[in-house]
Amino acid sequence: MNRYPLWKYLIVLAALLIGLIYTLPNLFGESPAVQVAGAKSVVKVDLDTLKRIESIFDEHEIPTTGVYFEQNGPVGTVRVRFDSTDTQIKAKDLLEQVLNPDPEDPSYTVALNLMSASPNWLTEIGALPMHLGLDLRGGVHFLLEVDMEGALNTRYDSLASDLRTQLRDAKIPFKQIERERHSVLLTFDSTEQRDEAQTEIRRNDRDLEFTPDPNGPELIVQLSPLAINEAQTNALSQNISTLHNRINELGVAEPIIQQQGNDRIVVQLPGVQDVAKAKEILGRTATLEIRMVDDSPAAMNALSSGRVPFGLERYSDREGHELLLRRQVILTGENLQDAQPGRDSQSQQPTVNLTLDQKGARIFRDVTRNNVNKRMAIVLFEQGKGEVVTAPVIRSEIPSGQVQISGNMGPQEAADIALLLRAGSLAAPMEIIEERTIGPSLGAANIEQGFNSTLYGFIALAIFIIVYYNLFGIFSTLGLTFNILLLLAVLSMLQATLTLPGIAAIALTLGMAIDANVLINERIREELRNGLNPQQAIHLGFERAWATIFDSNLTSLIVGIVLLAFGSGPVRGFAVVHCIGILTSMFSSVIGVRALVNLWYGRRRRLQRISIGQVWKSENVK
Repeated sequence: MNRYPLWKYLIVLAALLIGLIYTLPNLFGESPAVQVAGAKSVVKVDLDTLKRIESIFDEHEIPTTGVYFEQNGPVGTVRVRFDSTDTQIKAKDLLEQVLNPDPEDPSYTVALNLMSASPNWLTEIGALPMHLGLDLRGGVHFLLEVDMEGALNTRYDSLASDLRTQLRDAKIPFKQIERERHSVLLTFDSTEQRDEAQTEIRRNDRDLEFTPDPNGPELIVQLSPLAINEAQTNALSQNISTLHNRINELGVAEPIIQQQGNDRIVVQLPGVQDVAKAKEILGRTATLEIRMVDDSPAAMNALSSGRVPFGLERYSDREGHELLLRRQVILTGENLQDAQPGRDSQSQQPTVNLTLDQKGARIFRDVTRNNVNKRMAIVLFEQGKGEVVTAPVIRSEIPSGQVQISGNMGPQEAADIALLLRAGSLAAPMEIIEERTIGPSLGAANIEQGFNSTLYGFIALAIFIIVYYNLFGIFSTLGLTFNILLLLAVLSMLQATLTLPGIAAIALTLGMAIDANVLINERIREELRNGLNPQQAIHLGFERAWATIFDSNLTSLIVGIVLLAFGSGPVRGFAVVHCIGILTSMFSSVIGVRALVNLWYGRRRRLQRISIGQVWKSENVK
């Protein structure tokens, strides 16, 4: 009756072992570390970089406790762990000198960081500690304000250029088109031309408002409120996306980047110690330009002699080859809607497929028509310096705005180039209006206080339940320990972020888990009071308590899911731990504790009594 088959015991044992293994890394704490990432989008960090860093430390006899390479999407990062902060700082200074010989133009970002101190064998099997939030680990908090005025100015500049192109294509004459703050003023020779232009523009763009001048042939064009809101929303979204790409270079585990209000962005970077480096990366700008390459004999002769002819500029490509580009900018990153890696339909060679906006497609059509068999360079500017990402040859006119770049590139290089072109720059300027730093000591104090509060609560519960339920209280306490072990293991496997609200959810899970054990124990007592023998009482106690346990936990789980769906920040952190804790508590209370009870009592055929505390009987029960 109260015997589990072997496979059920094996499931509980496997869950216990997995819980132990994946909880262990959280007990080792963190060690000082140095992290190396690319300071430019065109600089790639890979396994060769890791080997180079190892050789640098071997050459200068700097001891390390672990060197690791991590790939976060297309962004590679090397992290090196040390046994002391003195060695960490010494190693950082050395890497800065060797990897960045020109401090004014660094190729790599070398930043201080923290890493798990768990043994390498745990790391190799994928047993990693939970990420700790800003309030537990320490780090930096930034509040950035987006310049929405700048975003609108950019949109109106683009609108003025688009209107000129539209009227020229429609062959409608105009005297002048100029932007005046948040409007574009169009001047014509007659009111007939003005009305014709208004009709043409309205047909092409429905998101504009028109105000004709009653006293003359002038037309004021403005964005509609819906279009203004869309421009500001797009600027905020693009800035958040760009910040994500940049923060990947810092290798921050679980950074928080989210919108606050209509024009602000919150950035939280747990574990970052180098605040100056974080501010440098957040404020970095990157722009994209497309220019024509001058490969004429005269230009090549001038380049070989070290001269740059008038109207040209000298740039280097990714292999270090020098090119002469025309000063005229054909297109910028603002005209690029998307960039994806792909393959040529005929040759199956890796390609980069670009999608241009309407304005960019028109310009590109004209440029490619007039420059067949000439080279076009895509230049990425970072920190005021430009580098040629690729310089393909124009084979034919491209009228559709769908551009395919091919050449001597592999699939990974095509994916990297597509990422560079997609990343672009900030859509609107930002400034840091609030900065807070939480030191590791404060985070350690929060961890200690949270741990102590949970531990003392656990001890109080354990003492009460053992005194009140005797041996079944010990079973319940072991089930409670099993529950905490499983909860921490699942959070570690999911690489969830633990915050102070998460620790509060763990404490709440303890209370809910012990509630399930109380329901089971009281139900067993009730069956004993009804005159059943101990074996039947145990069996029916677990069976009949299950419905109540399921109902109560289901309602709590629904609340947790609602918090997870609609909450943000600390609320979501609480909800994640709360939901997982409900599932692990049901498993440990119903399956884990039942396995212990079955092991202890299940094989006793003539069981007369069980140790479950005082079974109070009513006077009416004989």
